[in-house]
Amino acid sequence: MKGSSPYMPRYEQDVLNRLHGRSRGPNRMLYMVAAILAFGVFLTLVNIYELRRIQHEHEHHMARNPTVEGRGEPLHSMSSKQKIVWVHAKHMNSGYLKHVFSVFERLGYTRGGKASNWDVLWAHDYPFAELKTVLHNLNPHQKVNHFPGSGYITNKVSLATSDLKFIPKAFKMPKDKDKLLEHAKEYPEKMWVQKSNNHRGIRILQLNQLDLTSDNTFIQEYIAKPFLIDKRKFDIGIYTILTSINPLRVYILDTELLLRFCAADYYPFDASILKKYVVADDYTATWQLPSLKKIYSDMGHTHKETLSYYLRQHGKNDTKLFMEVRESIQEVYLKKEKFLIQSGAGYKSTRNFFELVRFDFVFDEDMNLYLMEVNMSPNLSSAHFKENTLLYEQVIFNMLHLTGVARAPNDIFSRGLIEEKNMQAALKDVQVLSEGCNSAVCQESCRSVECSLCHRCLDLNWKNALRTAYLEHMNRRNCRRVFPPSFTQEFAKNWKESTDTFYKNLSLSNQKIYTWFRLKCIQDLTWCH
Repeated sequence: MKGSSPYMPRYEQDVLNRLHGRSRGPNRMLYMVAAILAFGVFLTLVNIYELRRIQHEHEHHMARNPTVEGRGEPLHSMSSKQKIVWVHAKHMNSGYLKHVFSVFERLGYTRGGKASNWDVLWAHDYPFAELKTVLHNLNPHQKVNHFPGSGYITNKVSLATSDLKFIPKAFKMPKDKDKLLEHAKEYPEKMWVQKSNNHRGIRILQLNQLDLTSDNTFIQEYIAKPFLIDKRKFDIGIYTILTSINPLRVYILDTELLLRFCAADYYPFDASILKKYVVADDYTATWQLPSLKKIYSDMGHTHKETLSYYLRQHGKNDTKLFMEVRESIQEVYLKKEKFLIQSGAGYKSTRNFFELVRFDFVFDEDMNLYLMEVNMSPNLSSAHFKENTLLYEQVIFNMLHLTGVARAPNDIFSRGLIEEKNMQAALKDVQVLSEGCNSAVCQESCRSVECSLCHRCLDLNWKNALRTAYLEHMNRRNCRRVFPPSFTQEFAKNWKESTDTFYKNLSLSNQKIYTWFRLKCIQDLTWCH
């Protein structure tokens, strides 16, 4: 019999066979239980994976479309989209806009065109004729890097003949021909240069060699005894940002500047050798001057501090020099603001505009300062000097941060909920003069400049203007105000209109913004400059 043993009794063998048959049932049950458990574990893992995937998608959606607690609508759906910069320029991929592209890319911008829903237009050339239709139909959040009418400042003929304190005497041809001849007769020792808007062909000439009939040119006094470093004449470039007109707000990059030295020694002077007195594209750089190399390269200082250190070491007053730089820039904008206001009158709002220019100065051996020109769309390419990469990128970044382009959202006055606007710049942040605004005078009338800044007297336009000014101050980084000017806190506290001639000559709008900054200075020392 199958399974039997010759050494075991039959009944015992039969019992063992039965026991063996019964043991197969429990084993099958054990396998089934194990299989069911394994399948359950598998389903659990699948569910966990699916839950995590759904959670991740939800978090991603919420990051792109955050909602207010208790509401279903997006908090700021427009600001969450990738920001777009439209760069409008000739030969834009040739490399001269490399640093502009780099800074915008680091700020999270992507490049778009005219048809895109762009946030910032960066136009290399003055865009208001070519892009007239676009610029007259801007959305509130869109920013443009030029101001209508800025040519009144950057036009060389217009600037040189403005009769301002720091600009060398100039005569527009042929209109001022007789005035020039009369002046030259009184000052026969003066030398002259003839210039035009294209800034080409500058040369010192005798009076009888000048073309006194050429339109759109001017003849300007030449600064014959310039301050020299290592025998080289040089100019100083000050990066300046206009953020608002009516009221006027102007800033400079206060920590840095551009130094450019002529390619040849100034003496022995020879008017026929232009590289002795004209700063050209092949200028000598700061780090190439023996007296400046250690300060700039080895000690790691900025161009501005390098120049300041050199001047102090030679007994010169660098503080006075840079105070006059500010005064000169301020004077130009106050003189030209009326033309900017007229030019901007046909646009929906001038809040869409900002502008970077470079003011170029020289000073003579007696430390007298002279403004030579103002450059629209100043060079920001390090193709000639790679060492200037940091300078140019800091110029661009500080400007974009000051103007709000480097922030997200771009413009708190056109997008988002009121909670978000107040988070960045609440109306409480712009309030000043608590005692004065609670006085009987201000409670009865908004007529005085100070009372007009009280909460109940501010219209929507001024509320937004002051909130923008507040944000500029909070985001200025290395920029500092040129107008409204800096104050000491003592001056701000003891100010009297009767003794402030500068204030009395301002427009009403500029008196208000001047007063607001002065009152903020009283509240907080950091607002004084």
